[in-house]
Amino acid sequence: MDIRPLDGVRVLELGNYIAAPTAARILGDFGAEVIKVERPGTGDELRNWRLYGGDTSMLYRTINRNKKSIVLDLRSDAGRKVVLDLVRHCDIVLENFRPGMLEKWGLGPDQLSAVNPDLIITRISAFGQTGPLAARPGFAAVAEAVGGLRELVGDPDRPPVRVGVSIGDSIAGIYAAFGSVMALFQRERAKQPVELSQRIIDVALNEAILSVMESLVPDYQAYGINRERVGGRMEGIAPSNAYPCNDGTSIIIGGNGDAIFQRYMQVIGRPDLATDPELQTNAGRWANRERLDAAIGEWTQQHSRDEALRILDEAGIPSGPIYTAADICADEQYAARNMIQKFRVDVGEPEPREVGFPGIVPVIGGESLPIRNVGPDLGEHTHEVLSGLLGMSAADIAEVTGS
Repeated sequence: MDIRPLDGVRVLELGNYIAAPTAARILGDFGAEVIKVERPGTGDELRNWRLYGGDTSMLYRTINRNKKSIVLDLRSDAGRKVVLDLVRHCDIVLENFRPGMLEKWGLGPDQLSAVNPDLIITRISAFGQTGPLAARPGFAAVAEAVGGLRELVGDPDRPPVRVGVSIGDSIAGIYAAFGSVMALFQRERAKQPVELSQRIIDVALNEAILSVMESLVPDYQAYGINRERVGGRMEGIAPSNAYPCNDGTSIIIGGNGDAIFQRYMQVIGRPDLATDPELQTNAGRWANRERLDAAIGEWTQQHSRDEALRILDEAGIPSGPIYTAADICADEQYAARNMIQKFRVDVGEPEPREVGFPGIVPVIGGESLPIRNVGPDLGEHTHEVLSGLLGMSAADIAEVTGS
């Protein structure tokens, strides 16, 4: 039997969309029992995002794996009472409502802590629980802009663009999971009760983005530098970019290390660039990035993707293909580490289809831990949880679920 680090921990998730559910998913991946509370009838709105068939999207199935779904009407007194009853049996509550919403429902930190003085309360919001913007609504798109990321994504002669996933929500979710485990650790080693303020983990989407912006702010305040969009490059690092091949694909090559650059230029048949005095440091290579990229692109366009990557790999030049979903599914490295796990799920066809889902990160024991279940059907575990954990009757359950 697999033993996971968070076995025995119980989490109550009061959240929709991606941020709080991502945090709960991570905790569930490593053994926590996650009880996800969803509204009657529609459930988490993520069930309908990118829904191409059936009644539950693969996005929901992915973000909400290793969880139990129960239905409660939080607009009712009875539903809110059940939440408080569940909290008595939980270690962590995760939520991503607008600040003040839980308090409005009578489920704020004071009320939750009153029924469980050891409870960890992890809150995710656009701008945090305090400060002049606390009450302001905002999704990850806004947070990515305010956090500084959006300004750096795209080409310099075009408006900023967004990366193709909800990266702000995902980063905030990772911080929320880490904060929750950190608070668990503090609670477990404390020799006395931990005060409420130390058991509230406050994650703001915009701050989560700011935290991964490297030296954006220090560079500005130290040197007056405002970083700008540089397309496929990374500011101040060269040569490192995407380059086209003759089969219609592109590859990524990172040849910006001093020693690597020397080998790199020999490989592409440009020893003159390897010995050019202007190109011996990264600063010089960055100043000459256009010239370098032109030379590299001329070489890659003489080769197919696989041929170019083989030559670069033999020379020890960091490089790789730009994968599609199909490439990921066929990749031997992902397969070796159990990073694509198959489940039969409803996709709106007469029979369920075997679908691959991304594995659990980080790896423990050499390969991804097995996913126990993909995101559940709406209310799939309502009776199991409310009758088993709280001893509620079928009539009582019907009252609090609105069914």
